[in-house]
Amino acid sequence: MSGDTPSVQGVATLIVRRMIRATPERLFAAWTDPRQLVQWWGPEGVSCPAAELDLRPGGCYRIANRLPDGRELWISGQFELIEPPHRLVYTWCVESVSAATERVDIRFEARESATEVIVTHERIATEAARTSHERGWAGCLDGLARFAERA
Repeated sequence: MSGDTPSVQGVATLIVRRMIRATPERLFAAWTDPRQLVQWWGPEGVSCPAAELDLRPGGCYRIANRLPDGRELWISGQFELIEPPHRLVYTWCVESVSAATERVDIRFEARESATEVIVTHERIATEAARTSHERGWAGCLDGLARFAERA
């Protein structure tokens, strides 16, 4: 896993990579099927009680994040690009926290008996937010790996 920090006009970009022993098809389904997503989404201490996905270009999604203190934050956005089973691109906004719209590009690249999942999170407003997203994505990818590899 790595966290690169290219920056454009003061807006940070984060890249997080993880090798997972599963096919791109398996991982794409885990990411886009709400019944599977709620089972693995969230970093350590954060659960996902609900997820809604309208998986089509222009379709919207909402993902609930229950924090350790019991508060719920919803992440929402709109799908821009869907290329099963290799790529998803969507906008990202934490409801009630920020009006800024960030962008997430997920790639699932087959590598022999595994898949490299590459998360590129763009348009991040601050370095502090970038650091928080890096922890979050690392935890999400850990959860995705556990979920996919036990199936």
